[in-house]
Amino acid sequence: MNKAQSDTLGFVPQKDIVYNKLLPYAERLDEESNDILSQIKSNLCRAVQLREIWPGVLFWTRKLSTYMRLYGRKFSKEDHVLFIKLLYELVTIPKLEISMMQGLARLLINLLKKRELLSREDLELRWRPLYELHDRILFSKTEHLGLNWFPNSVESVLKTLVKCCRPYFAESATQEMLDEWRPLLCPFDVTMQRAISYFELFLPTTLPPELHDKGFKLWFDEFITLWLSVQNLPSWELHLVNLFARLTNDNIGYIDWDPHISKGGPSKQAQAQLSGLFNSITSFFHPSNHGRWLMKLMKLLQRLPASVVRRLHRERYKKPTWLTPIPESHKLTEEDITCFVQSMMQPVLLAMFSKTGSLAAAQALQNLALMRPELVIPPVLEKTYPALETLTEPHQLTATLSCMIGVARSLVSGAQRFPEGPTHMLPLLMRALPGVDPNDFSKCMITFQFIATFVTLVPLVDCSSALHERTDLTEVEREMCSASAEFEDFVLLFMDRCFALIDSSTLEQTREETETEKMTHLESLVELGLSSTFSTILTQCSLDIFKVALGKVFNFATTNIFETRVAGRMVADMCRAASKVTRVDGDKVLPYRSDLVQILQLTLHLKCKQGYILACNLLHHILRSSALTYPTEYCSMPGGFHQPISDYLPIKDWGRPGDLWNLDIRWHVPSVEENSFVFYVLDLILQPELQRLQRFAQGEQDMGRDDVLQSLTIIQHCLLGAGNLMPPLKGEPIPELVHSMVNLDETTLYTGANYDESRENYRDAVCGVMRRLLHYILEHSEDDTKSLFSIIKIISDLMHFRGSHKHEFDTRWKSFNLVKKSMENRLRRLTVEGCQYRSIHQELMKDLLRLSTSTYSQVRSRAQGVLYTALGTYNFCCRDLIPHVLEFLNPENSTVTQQQFKGALYCLLGNHSGVCLANLHDWDCIAVTWPAIVRSGLSSAMSLEKPSIVRLFDDLADKIHRQYETIGVDFSIPAECCAVAKQLMIAGNPVPGEPVPSEEEAAEGLKRQELKNLESVEKYKRLIGDLLDFLNNRNMPWKFEQIAIGFMSLLLRDDHQLPPPAVLFFVKSLNHDSLYVRKVAISAVAGIMKQIKRPHKKVPVSPSELCGGKELSGIVAGDRQDNKWLQYNGSSLPRTQQEWDSCVFVEKTHWGYYCWPRKLMIYAPMEEQPKQNLTREEMTEREQIIFDHFSDPVFINQFVEFLSLEDRKGKDKFSPRRFCLFKGLFRNFGDVFLPVLRPHMERLVADSHESKQRCVAEIMSGLIRGCKHWSFFKVESLWELLCPLLRTALSNITIETYADWGTCIATACESRDPRKLHWLFEMLMDRLYVLQGGLAQQEWRVPELLHRLLQYLEPKLTQVYKNVRERIGSVLTYIFMIDVNLPYTQPTTSPRISDFTERILLQLKPLIEGDEEIQNHVVEENDVGEQDERTQAIKLLKTVLKWLIASAGRSFSTAVPEQLRLLPLLFKIAPVENDDSYDELKRDAKTCLSLMSQGLLYTDQIPMVLSALQEISGSSSWHARYTVLTYLQIMVFYNLFTYMSDQEAVNGVRALVVRLLEDEQLEVREMAATTLSGFLQCNFLSMDAPMQTHFEALCKTRLPKKKTRELGSTVDTIPSADLVRRHAGVLGLSACILSSPYDVPTWMPQLLMDLSAHLNDTQPIEVRAITYFPR
Repeated sequence: MNKAQSDTLGFVPQKDIVYNKLLPYAERLDEESNDILSQIKSNLCRAVQLREIWPGVLFWTRKLSTYMRLYGRKFSKEDHVLFIKLLYELVTIPKLEISMMQGLARLLINLLKKRELLSREDLELRWRPLYELHDRILFSKTEHLGLNWFPNSVESVLKTLVKCCRPYFAESATQEMLDEWRPLLCPFDVTMQRAISYFELFLPTTLPPELHDKGFKLWFDEFITLWLSVQNLPSWELHLVNLFARLTNDNIGYIDWDPHISKGGPSKQAQAQLSGLFNSITSFFHPSNHGRWLMKLMKLLQRLPASVVRRLHRERYKKPTWLTPIPESHKLTEEDITCFVQSMMQPVLLAMFSKTGSLAAAQALQNLALMRPELVIPPVLEKTYPALETLTEPHQLTATLSCMIGVARSLVSGAQRFPEGPTHMLPLLMRALPGVDPNDFSKCMITFQFIATFVTLVPLVDCSSALHERTDLTEVEREMCSASAEFEDFVLLFMDRCFALIDSSTLEQTREETETEKMTHLESLVELGLSSTFSTILTQCSLDIFKVALGKVFNFATTNIFETRVAGRMVADMCRAASKVTRVDGDKVLPYRSDLVQILQLTLHLKCKQGYILACNLLHHILRSSALTYPTEYCSMPGGFHQPISDYLPIKDWGRPGDLWNLDIRWHVPSVEENSFVFYVLDLILQPELQRLQRFAQGEQDMGRDDVLQSLTIIQHCLLGAGNLMPPLKGEPIPELVHSMVNLDETTLYTGANYDESRENYRDAVCGVMRRLLHYILEHSEDDTKSLFSIIKIISDLMHFRGSHKHEFDTRWKSFNLVKKSMENRLRRLTVEGCQYRSIHQELMKDLLRLSTSTYSQVRSRAQGVLYTALGTYNFCCRDLIPHVLEFLNPENSTVTQQQFKGALYCLLGNHSGVCLANLHDWDCIAVTWPAIVRSGLSSAMSLEKPSIVRLFDDLADKIHRQYETIGVDFSIPAECCAVAKQLMIAGNPVPGEPVPSEEEAAEGLKRQELKNLESVEKYKRLIGDLLDFLNNRNMPWKFEQIAIGFMSLLLRDDHQLPPPAVLFFVKSLNHDSLYVRKVAISAVAGIMKQIKRPHKKVPVSPSELCGGKELSGIVAGDRQDNKWLQYNGSSLPRTQQEWDSCVFVEKTHWGYYCWPRKLMIYAPMEEQPKQNLTREEMTEREQIIFDHFSDPVFINQFVEFLSLEDRKGKDKFSPRRFCLFKGLFRNFGDVFLPVLRPHMERLVADSHESKQRCVAEIMSGLIRGCKHWSFFKVESLWELLCPLLRTALSNITIETYADWGTCIATACESRDPRKLHWLFEMLMDRLYVLQGGLAQQEWRVPELLHRLLQYLEPKLTQVYKNVRERIGSVLTYIFMIDVNLPYTQPTTSPRISDFTERILLQLKPLIEGDEEIQNHVVEENDVGEQDERTQAIKLLKTVLKWLIASAGRSFSTAVPEQLRLLPLLFKIAPVENDDSYDELKRDAKTCLSLMSQGLLYTDQIPMVLSALQEISGSSSWHARYTVLTYLQIMVFYNLFTYMSDQEAVNGVRALVVRLLEDEQLEVREMAATTLSGFLQCNFLSMDAPMQTHFEALCKTRLPKKKTRELGSTVDTIPSADLVRRHAGVLGLSACILSSPYDVPTWMPQLLMDLSAHLNDTQPIEVRAITYFPR
C-alpha cells in the first residue's frame, strides 16, 4: 500500500480492489470513495440513532454493500470493526422482520468474509445471540402452525453467518456451548440431531495452539469415541464427520490422527489408506459400469485433488495471516505429492470416458497437472492423439479434448518438471482442425473451445527467425521456435475449415419463405463459437499473420454469395472480427469523416430494410468509437506482439499469467475533437428525424408506417452510439414517497464522461418526441406494433443506457479472463444500481404502464419487461405506480377491457427474477394490493370462462403464497445499537459529514418509532378487516373467496393475536361446504389456539437436590442413581391427589440421560398456574367465540360429521393439524367440551370404518396431550372415560386402522412424563402394536414396563400368524433399542440382548444339533395335539428372524457376539439358488444374512467372525459352505480397511477361500473361484508367487486313465479327489485372469499359457476364463 494513497485517504484501507488502479481516471477515485464513505457513515449512524430501521438503515446498508462492490473493503481497520459490531447488533435484534434480518446478515457476511483482515485481537463476537436467532428460526415452535412464514433461503444465510462469526467467538465459548448442549445428547431422541448439528456449526476450531485446552481438547475424545461406537448410520453422524473434517483442516499438525487413522490426517498412513481405497474401487470407474453410485464416486475424484491443491497453496504461497500456521514437520513433502498423484491417476484416466460426461475428470486432471505435469500429461496425450485420428468415436474425442483443455496451461508453460510440454502444442492444434465439422455439432463446439483455450495462452508469432539471430536458446526453445513457423499455416487452415462450415450451413430455400430472422438454437451456438474463436486468434497473432488472414477473409467474402440469414451472419462475424473498421479508435476515424458522413446520408434512407439497418449499424459504431472510453488492445501481454524479435521473444510468454501490477492498459478517452464530431453527426442526422416525427405526432405531416419505423431505427442507433455523452434525464425528484429523518439522496459516480452542458441534451429531446409520438400512435394506429416495439426499446435506453448494456456487462462479468478483468470496472460504473426517482421517470413509467395494458399481447409483454427493470432501478417508485395498476382492477371502473385487465395482472405478477408488486414486504403496499386482487372478482372484465385469466389468478395466488414472509409489526432498535453507531460516527477518517443527532432529534426518533409500530398494527388490522368485508359479500365468485381465505391464512402471526371478527370467521369456516376452506380453517384455528394460550409459569430446580445424591464427576450417561427417580416405577405411581402434587414431573424425555442441565426448568405448582375452567364472563372475546361454538351440540355434530368423511380413499393418514386443533382446544379450555364430544366419541369408537376410527384417534390423542396441566381429579376422571373407549376401539382394530392408532398413541405419549400416563400403559400392556409407538416415545424412562412386556411376549414367540410375528419382531426391536454400547454409558437397566439370546438358544437347541435339512413343515392351524420341540423351535426361529431383520435398520449398533451364535443355524437354512418361490423361513434367513454381512465390524470382532465362519465351512451341508462364501464377499468389502490393517485376518480369509476351492461340491468350488477373483480385483489379496505355484501344482494333478475306470459304473460317481484338485487349480488360475477385466498385467500371458493346456479336460473342468478374455 503506497504512502501517497493513505495520505489522500487519511487512513490505511483494509483491502482495495486492485483493478481500480487500471482505470483511465484512477486518480479521481480516492476522493470519490472518501466522499461516499463519509456519507454512508454519517447517514447510517444517524438512522440507527434516530431509530429508523426503514427506510433509513436499510437504504444506507444497501449503499454500503454497493460501496464494497465498487471499492472492496476500502475503509480503515477501526471502521471495519465498528461496521461489523453495528451490523451484528442489528442482525440479532429479536423482533426484527426476517427479510430485513436476511439483508443485513448478507452484508455482515460480506464484511466478515476475508477473515485474514481482522484477527481475534481486533474483534470478539458473542455466540449466544446468534444461537438464539438460529434456534428461534430453524427450530421455530410456531412455524408448523402457520404463525410464521420464513423465506426458503434463511437457513443457508444463517449457517453462513455463523460460519463467518465462528473465528471470533471468545475463548470461553467452547465450554459454554458444551454446557448448553450436552444435556440434549440422548441418542434415542430427536434432540440428538439438533445438538450435534449445533456443535458442528458453532464450535470454534481456529483457536491458537496455546488455547487448545479451552478449545477442541474439551470435546475431541468424547466425540471421537461416540462416533466410533455407532455403526448404523444415524442421521447425525454426518454432522460429526463434518466437524472432524473442519477441525483437522484448521489444525493440521496439532492432532495425532494415527490411532484413529482409518479416518484421515497428515501422516504417511493416510496416503497408504487412500491408495488402498483407489486401488480397490478403480474398476468401478470403467465406462462400462454405470449406476446411481457413479455420481458420488465422481464427486470424490473432483474434490480430492482440488483440496490438496488448496492445501499446497496455503502451505507454500499464501501470505501468513493471524490464523494458525501449519508446522514445518507436517507440511506436504514433494514425495507426498507424487504418491498422491500416482494413486489418483488410474481411476481418473478411466473416468475420462464415463457415461456421466468427462467434466469431473477434466477438473481433477487440471488440479493434478498443476502439481505433477510430468505424471499427468503424458498419459492424457497418449489417449488424445489416437482419439484425434479416429473418425468413428466422437465421444472419445470430446472427452479427451475437454481433459486437454483442463491441462492446457500446465502443458504450454513447460515448467521445470515438464519442459517438453510446449512442443506438443502445434501438433495438437493441427490435428484438432478436422474437428470443425459441420455434421457433428458437439465435436465442433469442443474443438472451438480447445483451439480458443490454447490460442489465448500462446501468442501466435512466428519466431523462427530467432534461430539465426540468438544464441542463448535451449534445445526445447529452439524446437519451439522452429515449430512456431507453422502458426501461419494453422491460421489459414483454420479459416478454410470455417469457410467450409459456413458453406455447408447455408440453408436451402425454406428460410426465405418462412421469413424467420432467427437461426436455430444450434446454429446460433456454432456461430458464437466460430466468431469468438476467430477473434481470439486474430487478437493473439502478430501483424504479418493478421495481414494474410485479412486478405483471405476479404477474398472469401467478395467472391461468394450468401443466403443472408445464417451463413451471412457468420461471414459478417468473421469480417467484423477481422476488420475492426467499426471498432477503430475514434482518432483514426476523424480523417475520413466527410466520406463517412456522405455515405451515411446516402444510405440511411434506403427503401430496403436490410440496407438501412446496415447503415444504422455503421452510424452506431462510428459514434460509439468516438464517444466511449475503452481499452485499445486486448492481447495477453502488455505492449502487444509487435516488437522486434531481437528484444522480445514471444515463446517465453507461452502460458504466462498476466501480471496485475504491470498490465499497462492503454485507454481511448474521447478527445475534444471527437466530441464535437459526434455532436456534428447528431445535429446532421438525429435532428431532422426528430423534427419529422414531431410534426407527424402533431398531425401536421403524413408518414407511412415504414418511414416511421425507419426514423425510429435511426434515432435508436444514435442513442446507442452516443449515449455515453448525453447527460441523464432531467426532472424534479418526486417528494414524499416515503418519510425519513435521514437524507436518502443517491450517491453519484464518475464514469469518465464529462457532459457538455452548453449543448442541447438530446436525451431530453428524444424523450419529449417519443412520448408525443407514442400517444399519437396509440390514439390513431394502435396496430402498428413494429413502431411500438421500437419506441419501447428507445424508452428503455433513455432510462437505463449509459454507453453499455447491463446484459453485456453481466456476461463480461462472468467470463473472468484477464482481458475482461481489465474492463470490469469501467462497466461496473456504467450500470447504475439504485437511481433517484424523478418526475420525468414518473411520466415514462405511466407510458410504459399504458403500453403494458394495451391491445396487442406482444406489445404488452415487451413493455412489461422494460417496466419490471425500471421498477427495480428507481428507489421507492413501486409505491407510486401501484395505485395506477390497481385502477384497472377496480370493479367500479366500467371502461376496462379484458386486455387491460390481463395487462394489469401481469404487471402485478412481475417476472421470475424481479419485483413482484403484489407482494412487496411492506404494509402500505400489501394493504392495497391484496384487497384489490380479491375485489377484482367483481369486475366486469373478469371472466372465469377464460382459462388465461384463471391461470393468471392461480399464478398470482401461488406466487404470493410462495414468496410471502411474515412482515414485522415491531421496528424497534435497542439502545445497544445506538451506542455502537455513536462510536462509529466519531471514529477516524473519513469524518462523517453530518453531526451526531441532538437529544431532541433522538427523542423525536423514539416517538416516531413507537408511532410506526402502532401504525403497522393498525394497517394489519385494517387489511384483515378489508378481506373480511369481501368474504362477506354474497356476489363474490368462489375462486376469489378461496384466494381471500388463502391471504387471511398468511396473516396469522405469533406476536399479535388475530382480531376477533377473523377468529369468528375461521371458527365458522370449520363447517364450510368446501373441503379447501375447511382445511385452511383447521390449520388456522389450531394456530389461533396457540395465540390465545395462557402462559404457564416455570421454576428452576437443581437436579442434584431432587435425587438426594451428589452430582457425579466426569461424564456418565445412561441409567444412573441420580436419574433413577425419573423412571417409571410401578410401586410408586402417583395414584392419589397428594402423590400427584408431590411428584416432580419432567416432560421432555432427553433431560437427564447424558448429563443434567445447570438449571432444570419445571412447571410451578398448580396454584401458581393460570386458573382453569373459566366462566364465560372471565374469558376474553376470542375465547368466548370459540367457547360458544364448541359448546353448541349442533355445531359439534356438523364438525365431527365433516371430520369423519373420507378425503382420498386409502391415502388418508392421521392428521397432525387436526390433532393440534384438539390439543389446543383441551389445553386452553380444560374439560368443558367433553360432555358434548363424549357421545360422538362413543359412537365413532364402535364403528369400524377407517375414516371414523381415524377421526376418534385424532380427538383422543389431542385429549391426552391437552390434559397436561389439568388437575389430578380431572385427569383421573378423564382416564375413567378413555380406558373403556380405547378398549372398544382396539378390539375393533383392522389392518387399515393399525397405523392410525399407532400414531395416535405415539403422539399422545410424546414429550410426556411416563408417570402421568400410567393408566394408559397399564391398560395397553397386552396390546402389541399400539404400545410400541408409545414406548418408543418414552425411550429410556420405562425399563420396568419393557421388562414386563418382554416377559409377556416370550411365551408367545412361537406365534403362528405372519403379521403377528412381524409385530412382535418390531416390538422386540424397541425393547432392546436402549441396550446400546455408547461411550461413557452405564449398562442399561432395560432388557439386554445377551440375556435374551441365551434363553433363545436353549429353545433352538433341537435345530442346531440336528443335521437333517430344516423344512418349513409347520401347518398354519394351531393343532390341538402337542407339538414336538422341533416344530416349536422352527416357529420360534421365524419370529427371531423377524426381530433381527427389524432391528438391523433401527438400532445404533449391532450386537455382533450374540448374532454370531445364530449364524450356523442361518447358514443351514439359507437357500442357495436365487428363486423367489421359497417359503418365508428361507427368505427371511437369506435377508438376515445379507443384513448381518453388511454391518460394520470392529478390529476385536474380526477374529470371532472368522472363527465362526471357519467352523461352519467344515459343516456337512454344502448349502452352508456355499453361503459362507457369499457372506464373506459382502463382509470383507464392507469392512475392507479394517481387514487390511490386520494381516492375520487377511491370511485367515485367504486360507478359507483356497480351502473351499478344493471342496467336493462343484457349486462351492465355483463360488470360491468367484470370491477369489473379486478379492484379487479389489486388491484385498494379491497374486503372489506362492499362490501362483500352488495353483499350477494343483493343475498338474494327474487324472486316472479312462480304461482303469469300471466300465459298467454310472458316470455320476463322486469325483475322485484328484479330479477335484485339478479343477481347483484351473479355477484358481481362471480367477486370477478374471480379476483384471480391463487390462493385461505382466503375469497374465504365462497363466493363459498354463490354462490352455486344460482346454480338453473332462467335465466338470471348463476353462471359462478364456471365453471372457477377448473383452
